[in-house]
Amino acid sequence: MIEKTVTVKNRAGIHARPAALIVKTANQYAASLYIEKEDMRINGKSIMGIITLGASYKTELKLITEGKDEQKAADAIEQLFLNRFEGGEEGKT
Repeated sequence: MIEKTVTVKNRAGIHARPAALIVKTANQYAASLYIEKEDMRINGKSIMGIITLGASYKTELKLITEGKDEQKAADAIEQLFLNRFEGGEEGKT
């Protein structure tokens, strides 16, 4: 199991497009992804789950990956946060 703390750096927070990017990236890996905010824990492969977190600008979240490629999955999701959800295939708004 890998745990990483990330901070939402894009001013709009996590809305539909960033949530879709997280899910798309997470689904490229066999590892499970969970995201925690305070006392909420959601499946990181669920767009609706991610949106229900209500993660706004500067919100700290804990990423938890578990499975055979957990490190690669954790690094890829962390990179999305570091890049403010920009620069992917769908990264231009």
